Amino acid sequence: MKTARQDVGLKSSHVTPADGNVFADLGFSPKEARALLKDADARIAKGKRLKEDAATAIAQWIRAKKLTQDAASEILDVSRPRVSDLVNLKLSRFSLDTLVAMLLRTGKNVDLVVR
Repeated sequence: MKTARQDVGLKSSHVTPADGNVFADLGFSPKEARALLKDADARIAKGKRLKEDAATAIAQWIRAKKLTQDAASEILDVSRPRVSDLVNLKLSRFSLDTLVAMLLRTGKNVDLVVR
């Protein structure tokens, strides 16, 4: 079976290994590449913390209400396996938007602060 690459006749004859900094790979100066990578890493970490905080608040709400995953799934309007993913903090499976919508369904207030 041919891959799509083979079907169009494309072959990679040279691969340049990445050095771990996509910004350096894109041609930014070493100093600027380090600064851009540091900023990107900080933004990613902040997004992860926001998702963890939201998921933790939902999981605490489930425990406080003594809900089964089935009952929680009805209220949160998601499948029971999604509730399981949430309480087990498998957060790569959730967007922040989804978690905020679920928080609102718990009756919690969610405020966005932009600085």
